Amino acid sequence: MNTALQKASRINWLFALRRYLSFFLLMAFIISCCMILFLNMMAESTGWELSKDHIEQAAKVTFLNVVFLSLICSVIDGIRRRFMIARPVRKIVNAAEQIMKGDFTTRIPPLGGMDPASGFDVIANYFNQMAEELSGMETLRSDFIANVSHELKTPLAVMQNYGTLLQQPDLPDEKRMEYAKAITDSSRRLANLITNILKLNKLENQQIYPKVAVYDLGEQLCTCLLAFEDAWDAKDLEIQTDVEEAVWVDTDEEMLSLVWNNLFSNAIKFTEAHGKVSLSLKTDGDYAIVQVSDTGRGIPPEVGKHIFEKFYQGDTSHATQGNGLGLALVKRVIDIVGGEISVGSEVGKGSTFTVKLQRAQNPI
Repeated sequence: MNTALQKASRINWLFALRRYLSFFLLMAFIISCCMILFLNMMAESTGWELSKDHIEQAAKVTFLNVVFLSLICSVIDGIRRRFMIARPVRKIVNAAEQIMKGDFTTRIPPLGGMDPASGFDVIANYFNQMAEELSGMETLRSDFIANVSHELKTPLAVMQNYGTLLQQPDLPDEKRMEYAKAITDSSRRLANLITNILKLNKLENQQIYPKVAVYDLGEQLCTCLLAFEDAWDAKDLEIQTDVEEAVWVDTDEEMLSLVWNNLFSNAIKFTEAHGKVSLSLKTDGDYAIVQVSDTGRGIPPEVGKHIFEKFYQGDTSHATQGNGLGLALVKRVIDIVGGEISVGSEVGKGSTFTVKLQRAQNPI
């Protein structure tokens, strides 16, 4: 640290010397030109001949004026830099050091009295925004670790408990099958959690790139919905579809299937038996509008604000199984393909997720 300060001090002295030399050369040029012009005008107007003594005396006076004025300009410039540059830079550096130490609550106070054209206020504002983003990311990281730990612990505990029960010597076959099924379900839930975490990590770090192709969106939606036929039959749900034909999109088909599967899965999961799930595909100018609706319990407004955040679950009782990653994956995919997603809901009446995608200009 001391070495860095000493190095910075030497650099400051070098810059100060360079500024002085710059002022010296500038002053020497200006004053010399002015002095030569003045003497020539005096000589022409009075007929006075310039002697060697006069020139030497004028040169000495000129040199002293240059040294004196350069020194004054350097001092004034140094004072100006100290108050208008060094002080705000010191504040920014101190705040940056606090950020490097992990204190994301650090903010740069308003740099009052500074020249608005200097740009330091702009730097301070961007620095404070960066610190706020980092603070939010740190909070999300802590929450992510806590949520992952909780989500991993639950199925592992179930598997451990039922594994212990399976070791009983005189366990009936019926119980053995029940316990084995519980272990299988928990292991499947754990595998799905890890898979979703890996997918979300790749999406957020842009390790998955869209494979763009033109295809029929309506056909894809119907195919994805039919994959959940057993699930909706088990709950005796009414399925209503209104799919416009020949709606083409130019995007990644595999990535979008992840979106539709998550939306259909949630709609069926959160809809009570004998309810209704609806799928709609319409066109609006250059856009394709997909709506997935259900008659489930709905989403409270305070939950709707966080519905696309990682590990956020509106059902805090965990009455329905989930890990809070599905809609985070959906939002990230929609962002990557350049679409929009929104949710409208009313408690007790159901929810509607709306996805807006750019249509293909030249369908094939």
